[in-house]
Amino acid sequence: MKQYEVLKGASLFLKEYNREENVAPLLLQHYLQVTREVFYMRMREEVPVRVVHDFQAAIRKHTKTGIPIAHITGKAAFYGRDFFVDENVLIPRPETEELVAGVLDIVSDWKKAPVVMDIGTGSGIIAVTLALELENAKVYATDISSGALKVAEKNAAVLKGDVTFLQGDLVDPVVADGIQPDIIVSNPPYIADEEAGGLDDTVREFDPDIALFAADNGLDIYKRLFRQLVHYGITPSLVALEIGHTQGKAVEGIVKAAFPKSNVRIQQDINGKDRMVFVENGDSECDGIR
Repeated sequence: MKQYEVLKGASLFLKEYNREENVAPLLLQHYLQVTREVFYMRMREEVPVRVVHDFQAAIRKHTKTGIPIAHITGKAAFYGRDFFVDENVLIPRPETEELVAGVLDIVSDWKKAPVVMDIGTGSGIIAVTLALELENAKVYATDISSGALKVAEKNAAVLKGDVTFLQGDLVDPVVADGIQPDIIVSNPPYIADEEAGGLDDTVREFDPDIALFAADNGLDIYKRLFRQLVHYGITPSLVALEIGHTQGKAVEGIVKAAFPKSNVRIQQDINGKDRMVFVENGDSECDGIR
């Protein structure tokens, strides 16, 4: 079979079972082990029988179970780089790229090399990307999951990102080492438990619950994070958070309770939904977070 025939058959199969058709070219490119440019140049070339067999088996598995293609290929793209992923970590989303881009834009005119802390690093996409994009930055990353940290450490080693990984809850392990961050970045779990049923099965059944769900209508991590910052007297110049699209005002209230004089900006993603909160020049005059 020629490549375009293999691709067309898989796309029709996915459509029939209400799966995303764009899974087909991404998976076939993976099994052919070629670049995107080469892939589209070879549409009329024949595909080896073994490749067709493995590709079609993967398509059937995805269709039947909803397994994400990143779990089939073992990698996912983020900010122009490929990162290893597995069942211990959240698969990178485009919205998180926007969070990273926002941080880089804000610090572009900073004179000093910042100390950066990535809270709940997961696969390490934020920490490693910032380590590679910010010259001379000192980057730390924390997570409570040992499985996630193994994936993050692997990504940092392969991509040559200089990141120090610490296991523990939120900022606790960084404080234990006496570190004062200039920047805190986090894409924490923010989905309310009762919203689980509305998630796509590719997310609900395969992303780890610990990376998805949070108590208190999804706000628990934000509240605990800012309590810790106040408790430990940490006053970063910038805090950048990914949020659920209905959580902007609630997270702004949490921030203002901790740092009343801070400048809080809620930013929308490319789809026009509230997705990021940027906090600049926070102070430590805490009114209490309730």
